[in-house]
Amino acid sequence: MAPLACCNLCRKFKPHLLMALAQIGYTFLYFITEASFNHGMNPHVYITYRHIVAGLVMLPFAYFLERKIRPQLTLYLFVEIFILSLLGVGLTLNMYFASLRYTSPTFLASMVNTIASLTFVIAIVLRLEVLDLRNPRGMAKALGTLVSLAGVMMMTLYKGPIVRNLGHPLIHIGGNTSVREDWLKGSILTVGSCITWSIWYIMQAYTLKRYPAQLSLTTWMSFVGGAQSAVFTVIVEHKRAAWTIGLNIDFWSTIYGGVVCSGLIIFIQLWCTQEKGPVFVTMFNPLSTILVAVLAYFVLGEKLYMGSHCHYRPVLAAVGEG
Repeated sequence: MAPLACCNLCRKFKPHLLMALAQIGYTFLYFITEASFNHGMNPHVYITYRHIVAGLVMLPFAYFLERKIRPQLTLYLFVEIFILSLLGVGLTLNMYFASLRYTSPTFLASMVNTIASLTFVIAIVLRLEVLDLRNPRGMAKALGTLVSLAGVMMMTLYKGPIVRNLGHPLIHIGGNTSVREDWLKGSILTVGSCITWSIWYIMQAYTLKRYPAQLSLTTWMSFVGGAQSAVFTVIVEHKRAAWTIGLNIDFWSTIYGGVVCSGLIIFIQLWCTQEKGPVFVTMFNPLSTILVAVLAYFVLGEKLYMGSHCHYRPVLAAVGEG
């Protein structure tokens, strides 16, 4: 009975475990991309390569495993996938990385935690979620949203006393940490990326109803999003040298980001969205913030404050000139 009960428990909490693993995957992404960007990798080139890698890796799995369940791709569906890719990759990620040029990483990491609240509000408006304040679960959802927003505001506006480091950092990731501040431009880009990210999570729920093939959808989003990012990168980056990467941290960060994050984790998120809805998926976003803060404090020796979560550099994508 014990093994059976354990299996039933794992099956019941499978989406929760998968989303927790996904956030752990994102945690390692923060550090490996920071090292890559400090090494000189252009963030927009990274986004392009990362999603091309994801598409190439996911393509054979999508083709063979979903042959019988994959719907026919109509023009309407392709346009929908194009918009979904733009919201999830081409527009959102490039705005996210670009905003790091003008604001602090702490501000950006705090603002990203509003995605769950924004997604919840949009889901209510579109009737994907029902808010019944007379029900304890409805009250908990509303209270959780308010607490989340209050926490973000506190982390953004209040730094608090510094927490002493316990010893020397185990790993040092060097790089240019200077920030060319333009808070108005940076805030607009940050808020814009959070809004489009929230819409992306919501739109996934609609698209999956018409295209219930998560592997194929992940592959399409990777290729289309990579192409969109390539067009954007060509416009903003005129140096050919930026597209050249060697067999170093730039290469491995691209492989990790493509295979694990843009491939496996996006597939997990799509599956969980179909099972539990978009709000459930975004509820786990703060977990990676906590994990990065803890690892940055204990492993990298970054400063940690009692008010704002830390003074770490989650993805120094565009802090320097890239």
